[in-house]
Amino acid sequence: MNDVKIAARRLSLWYGEKQALKEISLEIPPNKVTSLIGPSGCGKSTFLRCLNRMNDLIDGVRIEGEVRIDDTDIYAKGVDVVDLRRKVGMVFQKSNPFPKTIFDNIAYGPRVNGMKGRRKTQELVEESARRAAIWDEIKDRLHESALSLSGGQQQRLCIARALAVNPDILLMDEPASALDPISTAEVEETIHELKELYTVVIVTHNMQQAARVADYTAYFYLGELVEFAPTQILFTNPRQKSTEDYITGRFG
Repeated sequence: MNDVKIAARRLSLWYGEKQALKEISLEIPPNKVTSLIGPSGCGKSTFLRCLNRMNDLIDGVRIEGEVRIDDTDIYAKGVDVVDLRRKVGMVFQKSNPFPKTIFDNIAYGPRVNGMKGRRKTQELVEESARRAAIWDEIKDRLHESALSLSGGQQQRLCIARALAVNPDILLMDEPASALDPISTAEVEETIHELKELYTVVIVTHNMQQAARVADYTAYFYLGELVEFAPTQILFTNPRQKSTEDYITGRFG
């Protein structure tokens, strides 16, 4: 099982009567970037949120099938969801720094989890910020408000905050969709570097972004997984006609 980090098996999800995912089976490899693409409403963000059980927070959700991380079924009875979400970090579409200092944003998770000691916390903040490729920009501003940062910096700060609790997996839901091209390039460069240490799963509307950052790409349509392949193959030689139609811009 070493070549599979996350395995979904016949995963289906309903919001009340509406079925949003239909028997998704997908194996995501470790230490790679896997992108989820497809038109709006196709289920890609819903699938992403299944990987750290964020959908549990929505009323009327019903899930069948299983999701295994390191061969442990995360929907089994007795799974510690708080612990799961520590292991599987999340970065959202809109950067959402807390109205605190830059330092306190990054230190927030470790402190909640019981980290004590100024020195230890400082080291962790620096390490997390370096991994998120933002340390050089914030090291002299740690006691300023996080809200004083630019949009791209705020998003990389949120990546640093997610990394500070030492996750194994990082989920990103359209992390650059609200950013300008320069900030987008900075976030993409960060994503590229993160796979050395983490398994990254990213939802993106932007096909060029998927082509630039992802090792593997999954194409979703109407709640179904249509195709999954190494990104270069999916973009240059897709097996399914609907994949080809989507990536060539004929629909979507």
